[in-house]
Amino acid sequence: MKKIVTLLFAVTLTSALVFVGCQRSGGATTASSSGGSAAPTASSAPVKLTVEIFDRGTDGGKTDPTNNKWTQWIHDKLLQDENIDVTFVGVPRWTETDALVNLFAAGTPPDVCYTYSTDNIQMWADMGGIYNVQPYINTTLKDLNAFLGPDKAIPGKQMIERNSDMKTGAIYSIPSKRMNVARTIMWIRKDWLDILGIPVPKTTQEYYDALVAFRDNAATLGVSRVIPFITDGSRLDWGPGVIMDSFIDVNISDKERWINSVADRNFLIPGYKEGVRFLNKMYNDGLIDPNFPLYKSGEDVSPVIKSGVVGSWAGDWDTIYREPNGTLSGLRANIPTADVIPVDCITDANGVTTKTIYDEAGLFYFIPVSAKDPDAAMRYLNWLSKYENYHFIQTGLEGITHTIDADGVIKLDASAAADPTWIMNSSQNIDYTMPMNGLFLGTQEESIRALSAGYSYSADIIQHAYNIALNNGRPSLVVKPTSPLTAAGPLIQTLTDKASVMYTQLIICQPAQFDTQWTSLINDWLASGAQTVVDERRAKYPD
Repeated sequence: MKKIVTLLFAVTLTSALVFVGCQRSGGATTASSSGGSAAPTASSAPVKLTVEIFDRGTDGGKTDPTNNKWTQWIHDKLLQDENIDVTFVGVPRWTETDALVNLFAAGTPPDVCYTYSTDNIQMWADMGGIYNVQPYINTTLKDLNAFLGPDKAIPGKQMIERNSDMKTGAIYSIPSKRMNVARTIMWIRKDWLDILGIPVPKTTQEYYDALVAFRDNAATLGVSRVIPFITDGSRLDWGPGVIMDSFIDVNISDKERWINSVADRNFLIPGYKEGVRFLNKMYNDGLIDPNFPLYKSGEDVSPVIKSGVVGSWAGDWDTIYREPNGTLSGLRANIPTADVIPVDCITDANGVTTKTIYDEAGLFYFIPVSAKDPDAAMRYLNWLSKYENYHFIQTGLEGITHTIDADGVIKLDASAAADPTWIMNSSQNIDYTMPMNGLFLGTQEESIRALSAGYSYSADIIQHAYNIALNNGRPSLVVKPTSPLTAAGPLIQTLTDKASVMYTQLIICQPAQFDTQWTSLINDWLASGAQTVVDERRAKYPD
């Protein structure tokens, strides 16, 4: 199926390139001497523009992401400022990669797109399907360039250049700047620890022993059954990854770690196998919900936690505090005495609670060559990077989506209880603010204060969880290969699909079968393209 979609994309891309070539030769745009891309032009009539937006569903009072108070504000302000008439195109959040692949194959992607899949971006760029914005980073995109600023991971480079081609300098995608790099965290029922007289765990072994105690004392805990640990089966490298990653060889070089990371999965990194084995032991000892393969996302897991039978789980550092329909508030509605705390107890071989945090670059946005007016697309991105615009999109109306306390700290109310038509479908409206991922109020200090105040819980509680998520954090590796990586693009869907199956099979198999299963599954994964990806990454590592 992947090959068919890629072939369809190649066919439709040819038509798009012919159309773009005719459009440029017809006088609507002119070639730039610095890179052959279209130069900006003025027009008295509004320019039509389509922009991708994640569709996260409408549960919990969420609105249509393509048509609501926020999109109307963006539309009207953008029309006034830039004479651009924008329309939003919904793409399902949890299948965004597949959806974009299909849109590209049909030749109908929005004029401005974003995705977390850099492999697909590179594949489309290699096929000539993405517009090169490099000639405009100091002109049309100058405000965006200034906002993103220097790249902390690559000295001497601007963040807007993060994905520039090492040989040509072409820029086909631009990173969204993460304002908050905290990622995942472990949660545990503190009231259960107190009932059983167990101190808050500080090591992996102490954590494991606490789960065993939960398993064996349902009656004492006042519940009919206990699920010591719960997770969904879609991304077992995410929440439980806090555990599995801690087994990675602490002496491995960054080079080997990067080379052996395939499709953002760590199977081939030395030590990781023992982390997966540890999850297998947890499962076979009755500590993991046996129904986990049936849970497709956190939305499936949350109701089980709220029912009051779960002792621990791992996931996004602030998930339980998010409203409306928050996990913690839902749990307390059923169990008023329930108390959940974050724990920093998963230790590596050196006894350090090392955990992965985000690289400062988040998702990536780009302009397909099928865009009818790439200049308008760039002007839209630049417009979003101006404070007056992103500040309103992130904070909205005082008294409806935020209040200001006596100390001048903005407190966000994403649920917009005063007027639900202004509800934010994503935290701080990050789906609409492409240049940034997370709240930014001018300074880092002010942003963190507002972040901590933007929940229905005390700022101290939020700050504590935030600090734990960052403690001993290891940012995702950033490496500029000697030339663009191209092998993973056509293979990424196959490898990620197989990875999901691998995790499940390795966790639920009998301990005596683990090594045999591991060898068989890893060999199949390598033969399915993982070895090709590793070989390319090794060949292109910039020694």
